[in-house]
Amino acid sequence: MDASFWHQRWASNEIGFHGSEANPMLVEHFSSLNLNKGERIFLPLCGKTLDITWLLAQDLKVVGAELSEIAIQQLFAELGVTPTISEWSKGKHYRAENLDIYVGDFFAMQAQTLGHVDAIYDRAAMVALPESMRLQYTTHLMALTARAPMLLISFEYDQRLMPGPPFSVTEKEITAHYQPNYQLQQLAAKEVPGGLKGKCPARECVWLLASK
Repeated sequence: MDASFWHQRWASNEIGFHGSEANPMLVEHFSSLNLNKGERIFLPLCGKTLDITWLLAQDLKVVGAELSEIAIQQLFAELGVTPTISEWSKGKHYRAENLDIYVGDFFAMQAQTLGHVDAIYDRAAMVALPESMRLQYTTHLMALTARAPMLLISFEYDQRLMPGPPFSVTEKEITAHYQPNYQLQQLAAKEVPGGLKGKCPARECVWLLASK
């Protein structure tokens, strides 16, 4: 899966993965991150998720990384905010009060570009990547963020029934990637109503990753 896949999805408005409200699991379990007002939370592969609006309403500073500039143009339009746009070494930087979005290749980002973050919220990044890319992703994410605490949302289902994305990411895999550096706690797991994309039974799980 390469960049052209996601560019095509946004260009053709094939964004069924974009929710119509903030993720209920974020709303329910956000407090487990113990963030204070004004602290900074990072959303990798953020798209134009309404979770950003919800997090801003909690008086947080939000920073995201996204490949598609179309997604970020739509994000700011829907927020009713005119961004300041500048360049970073591998793309564009959209900025407004309490909101920074880096458009470009997540894997090309460096820690000094991102700056300090107090937490990570991964709703749609790990599950968006095929298994062959997930070790590269998790390794880079930890390096970028100095292993900041994380709220991670995953799906578990029979991958034979649907090709993804979103992909099935099991407890075993999450543990393999993160347990050397984090204490892992599954906060909740629930059945996806009607199945994932209406195609197959699935569970949506939320994890808290606390730095060791």
